[in-house]
Amino acid sequence: MKNQTTNSCCAASRSHTTVTEKLKSNSNQKIISSLQQNELGKMVYISGGKFLMGTTEKESFPEDGEGPIRNIKVNPFYFDTHAVTNEAFKQFIDDTGYLTEAEQYGWSFVFFQQVSPETAKKVKQSVSQTHWWWVVEGASWRNPEGPDSDLGGRMDHPVIHVSWNDANAYCKWAGKRLPTEAEWEFAARGGLVQKTYPWGDELTPVGEHQCNIWQGSFPKKNTMEDGYLGTAPAISFPPNTFGLYNVSGNVWEWCSDWFASNIHKRGGKENPKGADNGTSKVMRGGSYLCHHSYCNRYRVAARSANTPDSSTGNIGFRCVKDA
Repeated sequence: MKNQTTNSCCAASRSHTTVTEKLKSNSNQKIISSLQQNELGKMVYISGGKFLMGTTEKESFPEDGEGPIRNIKVNPFYFDTHAVTNEAFKQFIDDTGYLTEAEQYGWSFVFFQQVSPETAKKVKQSVSQTHWWWVVEGASWRNPEGPDSDLGGRMDHPVIHVSWNDANAYCKWAGKRLPTEAEWEFAARGGLVQKTYPWGDELTPVGEHQCNIWQGSFPKKNTMEDGYLGTAPAISFPPNTFGLYNVSGNVWEWCSDWFASNIHKRGGKENPKGADNGTSKVMRGGSYLCHHSYCNRYRVAARSANTPDSSTGNIGFRCVKDA
């Protein structure tokens, strides 16, 4: 395999591959608002207010801009109770004919253990610093592990292999938008103050798993004590006190903000929207590949980022709507 480099352990980026072909524009495709349609997926009303955003706990990553802790105010909004599912995304595709960036590029990043032996024989590229990410031809939201895979039994799972641009297009069609990072963290905390996780400070209270992350020795052995090797259904594990499912683990979720490590200096104290520009978009929540030993970013204050055209087998999204 030809090795590539990446700047993130959490999800591979297209900016570090040798693929340079330009994408076709979706501008001639039918991207419509569905304000006149039924809402796709249940949403909950988040009353907004002030909260303590960020963390300085010893397990945090200061270089990611998790701190300092600051008092932030957000306006009321509606938030999807769970990540957008394959079923909902298929409705969008069927209605608009939209072609995702993974489909246009012809490939996406797949975790190596999920690739079949037959597809593995055809893989020629991996990421050097995170060798578990393979460039798989034909991988997309329709074929998550490559051309010999499909969505059978996974229509209620979060859609994956969607770029920020894809997620943004879906939101416009659904009459919604991607959450700001501040809205995402406010909602994920569920009213709890400065807790490590959406449910408290213990990862497995009373020995019960609360999210879909990696157990065992990453990346060699996942003991699947939480029941899953890859994605879990979008509605899995107990919700937080706001009724939101899987805001920790399962899939990374795109936010609207450009990523900056000095985010506390940008956007003010009310409804901050992040940097004015940048090269990568914020992702929140961690994924099923997160493990304490290498990517302890399933904590509610943790942050990561990726380029807007990147797609992997552990990135999804959920939407918000102004109240």
